Amino acid sequence: MLITLSSPAHTARLAQQLAERVRLGDCFALSGGLGAGKSTFARAFLQALAQDPTLDVPSPSFALVQPYDTPAGPVFHYDLWRLSGPEGLYELDWDEACDGIMLVEWPERAEDHLPPNALHLTLAYGEGEEERRLMLTGWDAERLEGVGV
Repeated sequence: MLITLSSPAHTARLAQQLAERVRLGDCFALSGGLGAGKSTFARAFLQALAQDPTLDVPSPSFALVQPYDTPAGPVFHYDLWRLSGPEGLYELDWDEACDGIMLVEWPERAEDHLPPNALHLTLAYGEGEEERRLMLTGWDAERLEGVGV
């Protein structure tokens, strides 16, 4: 499914819509270049799950993982940019995270260790300065119905 996001606010609305559909065991794999909107999506997604629009959502770039307790369950926000290889995942509570909700930036660094039912969100620059194109793959059409509008 390809969605055109007209602004960061549109990206945040989409993140909120997906947060409403989340289940324990879900993994959201966020790909895209620097500045493509991964952090905007992650912040809005976590604020929606925590039911707190003021929740501080720092980038986990340095720590590699930032855990959150939310009403939907435990959430693990990963930034794997600095990960040297997938063998380092297990030092980051990866097994425990697979039972919770995972938000993974730079998922390609996990190689084949992502859960098989992951929703892949690939963000790319669009026409205007704020426009982004989002490709969603990995979930069936029924679960994604109404997302992005």
